[in-house]
Amino acid sequence: MTENNNPKRSRRMSGAITVKDVAKLAGVAPMTVSRALNTPTQVSAELLKKVQDAVQRTGYVPNRMAGGLASSRSRLIAAVVPSTVTSVFMETIEALNATLFDAGYQLMLGQSSYSAEREAMLLEEVIGRRPDGIFLTGILPPGPSRTKLLASGIPVVETWDLTPTPIDMLIGFSHSGIGRAVGNFLVAKGRKRFAMVKAEDERARRRYAAFAEVAAQNGLPEVVVIDVGASRSLKSGRAALAQVLALAPDVDAIFCSSDLLALGVMTEATVRGLAVPGQLAIIGFGDVPFVADMSPALSTVRINGPDIGRQAAGFLIDRAEGRTVEPGIVDVGFSIVERDST
Repeated sequence: MTENNNPKRSRRMSGAITVKDVAKLAGVAPMTVSRALNTPTQVSAELLKKVQDAVQRTGYVPNRMAGGLASSRSRLIAAVVPSTVTSVFMETIEALNATLFDAGYQLMLGQSSYSAEREAMLLEEVIGRRPDGIFLTGILPPGPSRTKLLASGIPVVETWDLTPTPIDMLIGFSHSGIGRAVGNFLVAKGRKRFAMVKAEDERARRRYAAFAEVAAQNGLPEVVVIDVGASRSLKSGRAALAQVLALAPDVDAIFCSSDLLALGVMTEATVRGLAVPGQLAIIGFGDVPFVADMSPALSTVRINGPDIGRQAAGFLIDRAEGRTVEPGIVDVGFSIVERDST
């Protein structure tokens, strides 16, 4: 029995957009579509426009693998992550890679650097190579990349977030829930003047919105927010505290969107002679390995990154081998780890 006739494999590519679908929509032969995509100078401008319009409407991405290989499993899983440097995602990536390797799969890793444009480019290349599965960090919003992933028929697992409408499978947690939990934690500590230092990304924005909502519900002043843009460095954290103090000298609690920013805030507080946690409580996000050994040790939000990696690998392996994944959405939750800084 060939792979094409194997019922375990039929599920993987069901619904995938093919060159025949593009040809039908464009009103031309499949060979004409291939010629227009591979050697556009050999077709008329009018014909090229028809094919390009059909490709855009369907989300079709040409298969860059040899035709003879298209029906075979690649045993390759592609992952697109925002960052791998001092990253909260490292434990997830390591667990993902180890689980895949033990099952005979290889991991191909792409780094988007928190850039939507770069992520779109990476996904275009990834889809064209037809891996057995794709791992994403975060939820992919509606747009061309989402359309292409849906059209490809490749199993996809989105992670580190929650939504009722994933592309395919989802393993994550609520960022709004984190914002609320941190806000309530600081209120319970008797803190009265909140600030947030955050990098520019959608998940951090949702944590901030919920954090600010808790402050308002408890009759506290409006939360001061400092956006450091794409930077997630210790230097940015130090500069952010200076901005916070200029706007709210009486601030007594700061929530940071990453542990590295929190360490920058803590460093600047020490330089300025502010007692942590006596005068200023500081809490981060991610629980990267070294923060427990700082002085004072950093309070933070812990995500079970290894569990996300292992479960995501299992989901993708199951789907690549034709097995059903139930449930398709898993909430791994989070926890607040209280240490000396609060």
